[in-house]
Amino acid sequence: MKVLKFGGTSVGSANSLLNLRSIVEGQNLPTIIVVSALGGVTDLLIKTARTAAEGNESYRELFETIVKRHHDIIASVITDRPDELKEEIDTLLSELSSIYQGVYLIRDLSPKTQAAIVSYGERLSSRIVCRLINGSKLHDSREFIKTEQKHGRSILDSELTRALVAEEFRHEVLGGRIHIVPGFISTDKQSGEVTNLGRGGSDYTASIIAAALNAEALEIWTDVDGFMTADPRVIPTAYTINSLSYVEAMELCNFGAKVIYPPTIYPVCVKNIPIRVKNTFNPDGPGTIILNDVEDDRKPIKGISSISGTSLITVTGLSMVGVIGVNRRIFTALAENGISVFMVSQASSENSTSIGVRDQDAEEAIRVLDHEFAKEIEEGAMFPMHAESGLATVAIVGENMKHTPGIAGKLFGTLGRSGISVIACAQGASETNISFVVHGDSLRKSLNVIHDSFFLSEYKELNLFICGVGTVGGMLIEQIRSQQETLRNTHRLKLNVVGIASSRRAIFSRSGIDLANYREELEASPESTPERLRDEIVGMNIFNSVFVDCTASHDIAALYQTFLDHNISVVAANKVAASSSYDIYRRLKDTALRRGVKYLFETNVGAGLPIIGTINDLISSGDRILKIEAVLSGTLNFIFNALSADVPFSETVRLAKEMGYSEPDPRIDLSGQDVIRKLVILTREGGYKAEQSEVEKHLFIPTELFEGSLDDFWHRLPELDEDFEARRKVLKSEGKRWRFVARMEMGKMSVGLEAVDSRHPFYGLEGSNNIVLLTTERYREYPMLIQGYGAGAEVTAAGVFANIMSTVNN
Repeated sequence: MKVLKFGGTSVGSANSLLNLRSIVEGQNLPTIIVVSALGGVTDLLIKTARTAAEGNESYRELFETIVKRHHDIIASVITDRPDELKEEIDTLLSELSSIYQGVYLIRDLSPKTQAAIVSYGERLSSRIVCRLINGSKLHDSREFIKTEQKHGRSILDSELTRALVAEEFRHEVLGGRIHIVPGFISTDKQSGEVTNLGRGGSDYTASIIAAALNAEALEIWTDVDGFMTADPRVIPTAYTINSLSYVEAMELCNFGAKVIYPPTIYPVCVKNIPIRVKNTFNPDGPGTIILNDVEDDRKPIKGISSISGTSLITVTGLSMVGVIGVNRRIFTALAENGISVFMVSQASSENSTSIGVRDQDAEEAIRVLDHEFAKEIEEGAMFPMHAESGLATVAIVGENMKHTPGIAGKLFGTLGRSGISVIACAQGASETNISFVVHGDSLRKSLNVIHDSFFLSEYKELNLFICGVGTVGGMLIEQIRSQQETLRNTHRLKLNVVGIASSRRAIFSRSGIDLANYREELEASPESTPERLRDEIVGMNIFNSVFVDCTASHDIAALYQTFLDHNISVVAANKVAASSSYDIYRRLKDTALRRGVKYLFETNVGAGLPIIGTINDLISSGDRILKIEAVLSGTLNFIFNALSADVPFSETVRLAKEMGYSEPDPRIDLSGQDVIRKLVILTREGGYKAEQSEVEKHLFIPTELFEGSLDDFWHRLPELDEDFEARRKVLKSEGKRWRFVARMEMGKMSVGLEAVDSRHPFYGLEGSNNIVLLTTERYREYPMLIQGYGAGAEVTAAGVFANIMSTVNN
């Protein structure tokens, strides 16, 4: 035989009740059905009782809501003699009304009265279910689920209950009938007064019956597909766990996974009866099976659960060291006052013990402990109790953790790299649960980063904030959009763009932005400032996040430090930060290293060429950069390659701007400032301390052209054409070409226009290409050469994309 339990949501509506009937009638074994009250009715019963106890006549309206709820259900699902059932239900409701009237008159709600009131929820629902299922028989669980009073609480009398359950169903189950039992309800074995098994007691009722009758299986039917790897409301990628051991299920339940009531597991575990958790609304789903031994189980952790609203109380004092019995006093005092402790962390020196309780219990726990240790506190041997509230407790659970070295190290390393501080932690010798406490505002991020890092997620996820939607930023977004599906399928990587900002507006979405029409959404979004950008990104506190800067803004570059301080990686096409003062550059690099995140800016030099990465690899492998010679301006290279008898100098500059090679203000390129910044960045990455002011400049444009407005510049630029043409002819007759060369030798830097002949590597450089010669201790006689496209939105965006991808394994 089997025992099936249906929770409140499974009997909460007409549709769910019809699903229940379909599930039950499909059973091919004798079946016992345990049902909860209609969804939400237990809370309504309690609310009505408390309203009546306050002397508030509005309790009558609440009671009428209860009546209507049951009448509506009967009208919706019962077609066979509904009036007869309604009369039966109304008899119970009349009894309940009398009790409420009594509570209202005497203005008192005793625990005994409240237990009697809430019992009506299951007594009513079980009658409806019994009538719904043809041929079923209703049993009264008050007759065979017995409790006794211990420490002021009603505790199950296991031996007596087991005997009474066996007697109740000894002959019935063999008859093949379907039996309906109201869950949750019990009676005191001495007084016979109505008691209950507490919240989730219907699960417990079903487990007690299954164990007493040696059932083939216990099925818990609820509104979820089973145990999930994490809370799907927090982690959309969470999925159903196929199988769990009893220990794993118990650990997950104790730490907030509200799939089944924790005491449910013990009775059936002793008898090795499997538990199946199934979804009433998806009966064909596999659900989760809970067994003693789970086969082919290689995952080190099975799931993550959490308890928000945690307070951590620290009991500390020198008198605790080596003194036997302090912990006994702590837990005895709390237990006697009904305060539950769900986590304990003790220093090995024994001078402090931290205990986790719910926020609502913290004040009372402090009072109790201060009273227990009043003498020690007065003598100064112990400190008064202190509670830190607004925290959250997270547990990772899995029996295979004990067979997998390094789980704890990986866990805390992962949290640390994400900027999550662990306030306290605990791990038992069984190694099936590692629990830790974090600040409440870090809970979502903690769950996501653990779920992602321990391969519980089907996809690894990277969350991107992209600032700048111009030529480079727009191209980057398009490249990401076109590659998203490929990366999901081939690398199991989900690139999630959660923020996009232009110079005027910004949009943010934790669930991701549709890149197909982001520009329309951006145009309709609120105005943005660097301050709003900072506050939104930091406030989102999202895991595995990368800020991508495709602007040239000083204000945006000034945000990098804040982002790195909050463990947000930074990928920058913007050269401002890396080429600013050496102290800022060094601080950004050091922060990224210390925080375990990335600060990457490969496209600052050479667009998509792997120049900075190559220099870093050389130095990391023990080489030393001696000299750098480079043509680093694709714009200037294009200008001097395009210069001819037919195309004057001023026209080449205009062409460079129109084709997107130059900055919007070409004077930035012509002044050599862009090359200077790139040279400083390369010099710094090569291991030298460098400032822009230290670069020796040999420029080719008169200083006065850089003064005044941009319109003035364009107006006066043709004045240079004649001189440039004359010099070009001489150069051509000598078989030479102009190149604007950046040089660094042992830390000394210079930039200037040079004439190179056909034997020089720079001579054949075409279009807007860049070229870099690296002379190192290893590459001294034959310098390393890196050459290719050094400008253009597509290759620059591709370089930024490559930097983004390199953060994935961080």
